Amino acid sequence: MTLVKGDLHDMLDDVFEIDSYASKMGDDKDIVTLSFSLRTKEAAEDLNSFIEKGYANVLDADVTAGEQSDGSYKVFVELERNKHIVDNIMEILDGAKKISDVNKFRFRYYKNFRSKPATEDNLNSIIPTDPEQYGLVKQETTMENYKNFFNRSFVEEVDMLDDIVKIKKAYADPLFFKFIDIDNKDNVLNNLQESFNMQDFAEILFLTKYIGDYNISKYGDKLIFENKDKALVLKRI
Repeated sequence: MTLVKGDLHDMLDDVFEIDSYASKMGDDKDIVTLSFSLRTKEAAEDLNSFIEKGYANVLDADVTAGEQSDGSYKVFVELERNKHIVDNIMEILDGAKKISDVNKFRFRYYKNFRSKPATEDNLNSIIPTDPEQYGLVKQETTMENYKNFFNRSFVEEVDMLDDIVKIKKAYADPLFFKFIDIDNKDNVLNNLQESFNMQDFAEILFLTKYIGDYNISKYGDKLIFENKDKALVLKRI
C-alpha cells in the first residue's frame, strides 16, 4: 500500500522517542533508535513499510509483535549515529507529518520524562552524533530524570557515578543504590519478574521517612519508587 496525505490521520502519536530502546543492528553507541507509537497494528505496519521503502539511510525498521501496555503499537527505526543524523530524522518526520496530519512532533530522549519540540535546534543540542559522546549524554539524561523524579522529596542531593546512585538527606548518612531502570510505571511493573516482597516492611518505612511521601514497594530485592505515572527501580547496596 502506498500512503498518501492523511492516510494515518489520528493514528500516529505526536511524541516519539530517541535512544530509549536498544539497537538490534549493533552497539547503541553506533546506532540511533527511534520509536513511534500508533493506535492500531495496521497503522504501525503501514508506517513501517513507508519508512523502510522511502528512506535509504534507514538501517532497519520493525513493528512490535504485540500490543503495548497502553494499547499502542510501536514502530522502531534504526539509523547510523553520525553527523547527518538530525537531517535524516527531520526527513523522516517531514514524511510522517504528511501522511498523519501531525503538525508538530515532540520527542523524548532516552526515557526522559519531559518531551521537547522536535526542532532541528533541539535535536542537534541533545542527540550525540559521536559514538564516544553517547555514554555521557545518556548519563546526563538519567541524572536529569532523577532530579525531576525527586522534586518533591526530602533529599537535598542526588548523584550518580556509572550505575551507582547516591541519595543524601540533610543531617543524615547518604544511601547508596544500584540503578536498574526508570520508565513509565506500567512498563516497569510489567517487566518485573520478581514476586512482591512483603517481608521488608521496616525498610520501606525507613525509606519513606528518609525520602518523603512516595509510594515505595519491593519485588524480590528491587525497590520500586513511584512518582505519579513514573517509576524508578533501584537495588539497595
